[in-house]
Amino acid sequence: MKLYGLIGYPLEHSASPDFFKKKFEKENIHDTDYKLFPLKEITELPRLVAENPDLAGFNVTSPYKQVILPYLTRTDIAATTIGAINTVKVVRDNGRITLYGYNTDYIGFAESLMEVLSHTPRRALILGTGGAARAVRYALSMMHCTATIVSRTTGKGDLTYGDLTAEIVSNHLLVVNATPLGMFPETDSCPNFPYEQLTSKHFLYDLIYNPKETEFLRRGRLNGAGTSNGQAMLRHQAEASYKIWGL
Repeated sequence: MKLYGLIGYPLEHSASPDFFKKKFEKENIHDTDYKLFPLKEITELPRLVAENPDLAGFNVTSPYKQVILPYLTRTDIAATTIGAINTVKVVRDNGRITLYGYNTDYIGFAESLMEVLSHTPRRALILGTGGAARAVRYALSMMHCTATIVSRTTGKGDLTYGDLTAEIVSNHLLVVNATPLGMFPETDSCPNFPYEQLTSKHFLYDLIYNPKETEFLRRGRLNGAGTSNGQAMLRHQAEASYKIWGL
């Protein structure tokens, strides 16, 4: 029996188990399961790995994509550069446990963005400062798009929401929500963005996929912007995780 899963907190919104279980069934992979592991603290990770000897790999979501780094044995170049992890491969050898960290979020974001845009804008605004925002910025840099991080707190990003003038918004045609605001069950919330400054030239991308249309995307649509949620990103990053685990 091989076991895979997702760590984070909370996890009620996650579609990962459904995705992977359907994948296992479609590819006729037996004796393999995918479970949710809601950890209230990252310090619970070593015990989780030790008490589940069948655990061969897991995905990582908020709020642990960055704080998991000290618990890993090694990380690949992309994950090291981004400074955030969303995929871990567990290798067990004669009682020794090795944890290899990777980032497939940037792959999922880049591949999903190319599905909905004919070309990448020259400049983008990323709302949020966590591990997902770092992965998005890394992906956009590879696509020759200059990304500016927007934070609620001065000093944590390049700009705060209060800095977003009409000129800045008009010069950044891609806006990415990399915060958890609007995620189920708190579907009424959204980033404090000047939505009235959006136009039909703008495109809003939300990493959230539950609900399908967040308040962030709804406000963008009502102001004429194109929109996309994170469903395709989930699929692409999960496929990349699947390959890392050797499935």
